[in-house]
Amino acid sequence: MNSDIGSKQKKDSPIFKTDDLVEIFIDPDGDGQNYVEIGVNAFSTNYDMLLKCISAECGGWKTSMAFDIEELETISKITTEGYCTEIKIPFSSLVKIENGNFKKPEIGTKWKGNVFRIDYDSNTEYLSLQPYKSLKFGFHQPEEFAVFEFME
Repeated sequence: MNSDIGSKQKKDSPIFKTDDLVEIFIDPDGDGQNYVEIGVNAFSTNYDMLLKCISAECGGWKTSMAFDIEELETISKITTEGYCTEIKIPFSSLVKIENGNFKKPEIGTKWKGNVFRIDYDSNTEYLSLQPYKSLKFGFHQPEEFAVFEFME
């Protein structure tokens, strides 16, 4: 990924509108009604927000940047090929998702989620780990999230 679009900014800046970034969406109980979104740019700036479904088919979301993942760590390293990002998400903050039914994962626990890359170069490019059948609601389609299984 290119790292030429973006800058170091304060936490919870709306970098999803302007910066090349990676995003991860996590829905631990997989119900599609609420999930966490974390975004990180090449300069380690991050945001974390909670999304709650407010329409029957989840075409409408209420977002809250007031949700904070305490002790969230994000580190990006710019390379000659782009950048690489590491994200550390403490489980203790995921317990705070209202009606999220979070349980500390064990071997075999399955979560739903997805990982995305946005490159705002001259030809804006969007990539996802789990491709969607439709982009009707952009990346916010929890019914099409991938399944992540915790392994030993």
